[in-house]
Amino acid sequence: MVGREIIGVPGETRQAVRQPYDIDSLTDVALRVFAERGFDGSSMDDVARAAGIAKASIYHHISGKDELLRRGLERALGALFAVLDEPGARAGLPISRLEYVYRRVATLALELRFELTVLVRVRGNSDAERDAMVRRRAFDERVTAIVRAAQAAGEFDPQLDAALAVRLMFGMVNSIVEWYRPDGPLPIERIADALVHIVFHGVSTGEQTQ
Repeated sequence: MVGREIIGVPGETRQAVRQPYDIDSLTDVALRVFAERGFDGSSMDDVARAAGIAKASIYHHISGKDELLRRGLERALGALFAVLDEPGARAGLPISRLEYVYRRVATLALELRFELTVLVRVRGNSDAERDAMVRRRAFDERVTAIVRAAQAAGEFDPQLDAALAVRLMFGMVNSIVEWYRPDGPLPIERIADALVHIVFHGVSTGEQTQ
């Protein structure tokens, strides 16, 4: 592939390597391992085994597990911040912008479930994790600003604390990564629709029974 390094054991031909991997596809494998076993509970042996290559092949191109984590976190955060620059997040009524952002993030949580799983589980145990937490807070603050604009416009309940509302809203999204399976009965669009409906329209029909 142009612009990507092919990972292989030094001194071996490509044909001798069980499966060629570039940096991005290796990151894919590592994220799946981190999501399933936890970052602290995963080793480079686990990543190499999942990729079907020798561990020496990995170290020939990257410094170690932290670099794979950083790459994965960058993917997740880059995708989140990109949403805020999309036209639907920048134009229109504040409540419409907020709904757009929420739906997009819910969709990303399913499309990039391994990246988002790793992101929501960081606890600040490394420089990469601490940097990710700072950037995630910055993302939440930008969404909170949209909530406050919606409150000022009379579109969002002013009695709710804006920052708390954002944490609770995204807490629902974050929970998806714990149970979603791409081969399950619910498609991505239906799950995103349900989240948006619950947050922006509620679950009550407005009818009360005696």
